[in-house]
Amino acid sequence: MHFLFSHRSVRRASVPVGRGRSPNGLQPGAVGVGFHTDAPGSAASGGTRPPDGFLPRRDARIRPTAASHRRAFTLLELLAVITIIALLTGLALGGGHRANEAGRVARAKVELALLAAALADYHRIHGDFPQTSDGARLLQSLIGQRDPLNAPVTTRSLIELAHFTTAESRDPFADESAVLIDPWGRPYRYAYKSEASWSNSGYILYSVGPDGCDSAALLTGGFADPTPPENADNIYANR
Repeated sequence: MHFLFSHRSVRRASVPVGRGRSPNGLQPGAVGVGFHTDAPGSAASGGTRPPDGFLPRRDARIRPTAASHRRAFTLLELLAVITIIALLTGLALGGGHRANEAGRVARAKVELALLAAALADYHRIHGDFPQTSDGARLLQSLIGQRDPLNAPVTTRSLIELAHFTTAESRDPFADESAVLIDPWGRPYRYAYKSEASWSNSGYILYSVGPDGCDSAALLTGGFADPTPPENADNIYANR
């Protein structure tokens, strides 16, 4: 059987362009997000692409963000904080130095009190104080190795060496030149009564204090003279 077809028998279907529509079927001003075509890269070929000449709309203006405004402000804050920290550090160091100095003074007073108590015990045992102005002989007397006239003896130690410091950490039982030093690293000063008219306890014992200065002249009766500027910060076991 034969079938006859006219040239109008097969006709491509077309979509009429309605009023108010664009040829792509979108309302005027609408933005398409996908396009269905048979061209390579279309949905039929596994991808989407905009039509030729179509570019996504972008805002070309670059607006400053809040972070850019905050950056300069934060830098100023940081500089202010660094300045404050520097000031506080200076104050803390100054206060720390004063606290350390007060601690040394307190320690010197404690050590002098212990030495005064040891000398009182020494006087009860030997009937007199060590007759010397030499720091090494004083220490040998307090550890029970010398009598008041510096003769060798063997008696008990009257001080706990762990509570004191010796120059260069010398052991007085092994080295007779060892001397006791104050918290500033200077030897304690000791002097036995030089004349019978002394009315104090029979000796004078002190630290020259933080400044390290001393006017050794004594008042009548063997008492320390606090009036010279050099003696203003001296610390005494007795006066």
